[in-house]
Amino acid sequence: MPSFAVKARILVVEDDPDAAELVAFNLRQAGFQVIPAADGEEALKKARADAPDLIVLDLMLPEMSGLEVCKILKADPRTAALPVVILTAKAAEIDRVVGLELGADDYVTKPFSPRELVLRVKKLLERRREPGAPRERYQAGPLLLDIPRHSVTVQGRPVALTATEFRLLTLLMQRRGRVQSRDQLLRDVWQYEALIDTRTVDTHVGRLREKLGAAARYVETVRGAGYRFGEA
Repeated sequence: MPSFAVKARILVVEDDPDAAELVAFNLRQAGFQVIPAADGEEALKKARADAPDLIVLDLMLPEMSGLEVCKILKADPRTAALPVVILTAKAAEIDRVVGLELGADDYVTKPFSPRELVLRVKKLLERRREPGAPRERYQAGPLLLDIPRHSVTVQGRPVALTATEFRLLTLLMQRRGRVQSRDQLLRDVWQYEALIDTRTVDTHVGRLREKLGAAARYVETVRGAGYRFGEA
């Protein structure tokens, strides 16, 4: 797992030279090593050859969009586990949603705060370095979550979750019956001390429900409060 002491390697995929330099400068100031890529093809080659620890991926790229790059990365066993932070225009909510659907771990809207981007990168890397989870299994009707195997099944069929979705479901099942506010989920799942944007919680919960299918009813919305893993 990456260690900041040995400079985690961040692949920055951005075709705008000014934006690329802004991102690279702030990441280097935070102690990271930066691998630049200006388009999708270069990004895919470097993701496979240079073994980065995380990818910062702009969506508006020439020739091949960032969404297509993300899709290819997540479909390739060599790069599927790489955390991806997408950069997207503030107005393009559909890009944010689709990016998370394709397996991106987080997103930052443009224009963005360099400090916020660095914070999100650090938190994702810290989560990858955490010790293994306790050996536990949780079951609710047809839903079975196996932490040591990092697997989820519904009616015996495997459900493919991203690392963030798995962490979110685990926390909700571990706290079954207790309401978790969006702010609390941002702290405990995303580990953000400074609360940034609770919409990312709603987006992930929505995708989690879609993937759980028949077991989606267990993830309950408590209006005005947050979310709860219920008894239904």
